[in-house]
Amino acid sequence: MTALLVAGALCARSNSSFAQSTPQRPKILGLAHIALFAHDMDQSRKFYSEFLGFEEVYPLKNPDGSLSMSFFKVNDHQYIELSPEKQPDTDRLSHISFETDNIEALRAYLASKGVKVPDQAKPVRVGNLAFNITDPAGHTVEMVQYMPEGETEKNYGKHLGPNRISTHMTHVGIIVSDLEPEYKFYTEVLGFKETWRGSSNGTVLSWINLKAPDSDDYVELMLNKPEPAPTKRGTAHHLCLVVPNVNQAVAKLKATSYMKVYSKDIDIHLGKNRKQQANLFDPDGTRTEVMEPTTIDGKPTPPSSAPPPQ
Repeated sequence: MTALLVAGALCARSNSSFAQSTPQRPKILGLAHIALFAHDMDQSRKFYSEFLGFEEVYPLKNPDGSLSMSFFKVNDHQYIELSPEKQPDTDRLSHISFETDNIEALRAYLASKGVKVPDQAKPVRVGNLAFNITDPAGHTVEMVQYMPEGETEKNYGKHLGPNRISTHMTHVGIIVSDLEPEYKFYTEVLGFKETWRGSSNGTVLSWINLKAPDSDDYVELMLNKPEPAPTKRGTAHHLCLVVPNVNQAVAKLKATSYMKVYSKDIDIHLGKNRKQQANLFDPDGTRTEVMEPTTIDGKPTPPSSAPPPQ
């Protein structure tokens, strides 16, 4: 009996040591930004500033003085990043980014899960700490912690002008052709939770919404098999801005001077999720979805039971 008790104690101590040596996932606080490539920076900057009303903050310059990157502030924690394209006729999505409260703990946690990570998080040009990983679908995902010396925290409460069409980016959409590894990565590794899935035609699954573990922000897996050509991804690779009332938001957009150059109709419609929404397209065709936060009757929309595309 004594031997069994000793063995049990040693086993419990061993299990406890193993648990202590396994890194815990720190908080993932929601979407930090979506980064896009632009063919014509001046025209794209006008779309996000003059049309959507976001203030452009701390642009970064190349050594020759040309614009390297610019940021459009949605709120104190969320931005739209814009950079000149590296090549024409390529995917407009550069990367998506999530905020954490402990970048080194997140790096260690991801490494323990077999995710390829750098040796350490490094300062980015605006003073925050960040590192990149690649999800199973090949998308670059940046993890970032805002630092006291960084431009993000130093500008809390600033550049939040009244012309913003929205004060919150609720989700980003990314193309996925092979669902299983992508789904496992976001749910089993990052801790996201499925909240809804929908179908555009009722027969094949089109979208799966996965909510960040410590936020209501989510990533929308856009199921496309085969994947669209690089120049045809702007509808699937998208960002979504929540607004209290889509009709009022569209009226505000139509009152801007940018409508003189915006050549597309703005169609207000009811989405498959039964939320009022409208789609806008930047000069490169990347979609900005403007959507109300609740369904038309306040009741949840049942998820689709359609199978994923084969």
